[in-house]
Amino acid sequence: MSIEVNAVSKLYNAQKALDTVSVKIDKGEIVGFLGPNGAGKSTLMKILTGYISPSKGDVFVNNFSLKTQKIEAQKSIGYLPEHNPLYLDMYVKEYLQFNASIYKTPKTEVAKCIEKVGLTPEAHKKIGQLSKGYRQRVGLAAALLHNPEVLILDEPTTGLDPNQLVEIRNLIKEVGKDKTVLFSTHIMQEVEAVCDRVILINKGVIVADKKLAELKGNQDQIIEVEFDLKIEKQFIDQIPHLKSAANIYDTIWELTFSTTKDMRPVVFDFAHDNGLKTLNLTTKNKNLESLFRELTT
Repeated sequence: MSIEVNAVSKLYNAQKALDTVSVKIDKGEIVGFLGPNGAGKSTLMKILTGYISPSKGDVFVNNFSLKTQKIEAQKSIGYLPEHNPLYLDMYVKEYLQFNASIYKTPKTEVAKCIEKVGLTPEAHKKIGQLSKGYRQRVGLAAALLHNPEVLILDEPTTGLDPNQLVEIRNLIKEVGKDKTVLFSTHIMQEVEAVCDRVILINKGVIVADKKLAELKGNQDQIIEVEFDLKIEKQFIDQIPHLKSAANIYDTIWELTFSTTKDMRPVVFDFAHDNGLKTLNLTTKNKNLESLFRELTT
């Protein structure tokens, strides 16, 4: 088990930032860690890195207890914080060599890491001359230098342009092949593109912890249909597998079905049997963003 969080709570005076949180993450998983602002994401990540201690509970990283074996645990973690702290006046290679000396990592690894994260064209520059995307690469290279088994990334794609997003996303997927990655972000598309599993936290409590494929498989089927005439809800309710029906406007209905069966032919048949014409019909499957809203509002 790469990460194990057992009944962890964190109090700041009377405020409870985390409330009996328990999470287990296996080696090789890329896990998206989601939650609204103030939900407890950053608090848990700081606890996992040993930066702060929990008020209650135990945390293990690579089987090292953060209570009694903090240094050993921290050696096995690579961390990229939300606000990437860099020495802007240092050259890229110089900065990474400095980090390598802290970890007692052979300097030969610096060149390998520069190549791995795609920094080779910029390695001769000062960090202050780099774009946001390349600065993120420097932070990621620093996190990877000592070849950690666990990689913790806090909002690594914030402020990047679409091209940089794709590059960093591919980089995270590549390094995640042989490491455990905990990936915090507000960008739902990034989670869907990169992660195997999603953990959703709200008000200090884990409200969802599922494989991404399972979340998608459990999504309701939504059909928006426009008839030529107004119809009462009692007739709509006769459609099989109907979970809910909402009259959006005039003759337009939003129908939610709890089945994997394609319900469009059923809606067409319903309209025909009741003397209605179907003017428009579209499907709107839920995405991760809508699930996020449901669980955090």
